[in-house]
Amino acid sequence: MSEASVPHAVDRRQLTAVQRNAVAELLRVSPVADELGRRFARAGHELHLVGGSVRDALLGRLGEDLDFCTDAHPDQTLKVLKGWAESIWETGRDFGTIGAQRGGLRLEITTFRAESYDQVSRNPVVAYGTNLTDDLKRRDFTVNAMAVSLPDHRFTDPYGGLDDLAAKVIRTPGTPRESFGDDPLRMLRAARFAAQLRFAVHPDVRVAMSRMAEDLDRITAERIRDEFTKLLCGADPITGLRLLVDTGLAERFLPELTGLKLEIDEHAQHKDVYEHTLTVVGNAVALEDDGPDFVLRMAALMHDVGKPATKAVGPDGRVSFHHHEVVGARLTKARMKAMRYPKDVTVQVTKLVGLHLRFYGYGRGEWTDSAVRRYVTDAGDLLPRLHKLTRSDCTTRNRRKAAQLASDYDALEERIARIAADEDLARVRPDLDGNAIMELLGVPPGPVVGQAWKHLKDVRLEKGPLDRDAAEAELLRWARAEGIVD
Repeated sequence: MSEASVPHAVDRRQLTAVQRNAVAELLRVSPVADELGRRFARAGHELHLVGGSVRDALLGRLGEDLDFCTDAHPDQTLKVLKGWAESIWETGRDFGTIGAQRGGLRLEITTFRAESYDQVSRNPVVAYGTNLTDDLKRRDFTVNAMAVSLPDHRFTDPYGGLDDLAAKVIRTPGTPRESFGDDPLRMLRAARFAAQLRFAVHPDVRVAMSRMAEDLDRITAERIRDEFTKLLCGADPITGLRLLVDTGLAERFLPELTGLKLEIDEHAQHKDVYEHTLTVVGNAVALEDDGPDFVLRMAALMHDVGKPATKAVGPDGRVSFHHHEVVGARLTKARMKAMRYPKDVTVQVTKLVGLHLRFYGYGRGEWTDSAVRRYVTDAGDLLPRLHKLTRSDCTTRNRRKAAQLASDYDALEERIARIAADEDLARVRPDLDGNAIMELLGVPPGPVVGQAWKHLKDVRLEKGPLDRDAAEAELLRWARAEGIVD
């Protein structure tokens, strides 16, 4: 990247920093990238590092996946790669993309595109382009419309992406209306980049997102799901979520979030449940141990979606939302199913939403050891996340109350640890297994064994571990009461 390549509108100190980042990152991958560029050149073709790879190189965060574009068609690209790449895949061939691996890097090489979209399905209709500038124009945002040619490292930036990168602005190469008309998912992607990169969305782009929000209805649930997941797992999901709501995009695929803006919280201490929810999401992010946790963040986002349907105003004017966690869990399950999330992920998020209120009341001294065991057992593997969600949900501005809630939860965690030291709470099971039940009752495998197993588990949760004699006596007592044995 030469100094002559640098637009004058950008602060020189910022440019120097991004150029240093780019040089360092390109030097790291250049043994593979430059060698590939020379192979394409010898075959009479261009090769350019492009899009997100250039953006990330400038930001000093280039990963192991590199994107290239070329004037070579897929068959010609395959000829260049064969005998050089360690492995090759053609899953994207219909879209002009050939994948390869070399030196620990994953490479995707795509033929220049002059892409248009089917006006009904919005699926891309691939037409090969003839030059780099037109290929860059069809990309979503200017920060993704820069290229570095290989092996000579010539920098191409026809749409001011470097200016926007330095200014931290999300803008489209052409008009936003044209860009979003080609692919409405780009509106959601703008919010995703705002969350991931902490960039501001250009006012013109924001206006187009609001005016064209209904066009998102033409996008498949799977594509929306994938973009939304990336947004929620971004460095700043709150900014992205606000953008979705403010532009009307959330209403198209996650209306429960928008609906929260209408509800005042029961303590009248928050502007609305929507603001409380965003605070809870932020709190949950702050409690993460090892990178973004989608299940925790989604549970934080959805934990109060049952409130609009359960709102009631008492004689004293106080607002209540009784059993909103039950309704919220049902709504969460339905919404995540509609968004095509995997069943196991949906189950985890739904379970957390259903359990998020269980802790309240503990501080009043009403919990027995049995209640603690049930809390742990019902949460199962989700207990660490439930701890974080419950703590995140404490957003009261009353410092004394906040301190009391935190102290109460500290006490609960200490009590769990104390009981767990004596009992294996992570695997609470009856004191007799199925074989012992069948032998003692003289029954074959079947529903009776399951009923007996459940009863003994309930007893185990209520009383703690029983020795063998006590467990057998309890089983026989139950069986006589049920008329199973005399």
